[in-house]
Parts: sequence; structure tokens; C-alpha cells
Amino acid sequence: QVRLAEYGGGSVQPGASLRLSCVSSGQDLTMYAMGWFRRAPGKDREFVAGAAWHGGGGVYYADSVKGRFTYSRDNAQNAIHLEMDDLNSDDTAVYFCAATGEIATLRRTTADYLGQGTQVTVSS
Repeated sequence: QVRLAEYGGGSVQPGASLRLSCVSSGQDLTMYAMGWFRRAPGKDREFVAGAAWHGGGGVYYADSVKGRFTYSRDNAQNAIHLEMDDLNSDDTAVYFCAATGEIATLRRTTADYLGQGTQVTVSS
């Protein structure tokens, strides 16, 4: 059984940085596209960042986070990370780690596997 466990959420002030991590267990997800979704209060879940397992096509980002968030993957550690800089109140959301076969599916905010989520709150 696949388990995705997110770490690193918290409460920060605008302009601060946070690093989220997700560690997978239970199945080898090396050949899965992986990434991050988020759900802000009162809004639908949205795709934040992710990439295909082979890295082809590069990393995809939501327009709202481009230039501020950086996605990375460490297959040796079965982990993905999301470095979030210059956070603002619009980034307040529950962030979910996600995995599925194709990056196109992930970009449609659909996943075979989803973590429980970690809360990120940006407030002054």
C-alpha cells in the first residue's frame, strides 16, 4: 500500500520561506509523475508543481507560483520537495503530495495516490 507523507508545513509571515517534503513508502514510485496540489479555504484543489518521472518536459508550475516555488525530486530518498519563497496570503492552503502515471494527469489535479496534506498559513 502506497503512503505519501508530507512534512514542513507551518505558519509564517508574508515574505518568508518554507520547504515542504514528501516521502513515499510501500511501493516504488520511481516511474510515477509526482508533484504538489493545494486547496485554499473555499477554493477547489489546484495543481502547484510537478514533473514526469523521467524529467522530460521539465518542471511544471502554476502561474501563481512561478519564480517563487521550486520543485525537486530525490529518487534515492523516495522524496520530493517544494521550496516556497516569498510567500503571501494567497499561498495559504493545505498542500498535498501526489503521484500518478502521467504528468498530464497530475496537471489536471488528478492522482492515483495522495498524501494527507500539510497546512501552510501565511499571515501577518
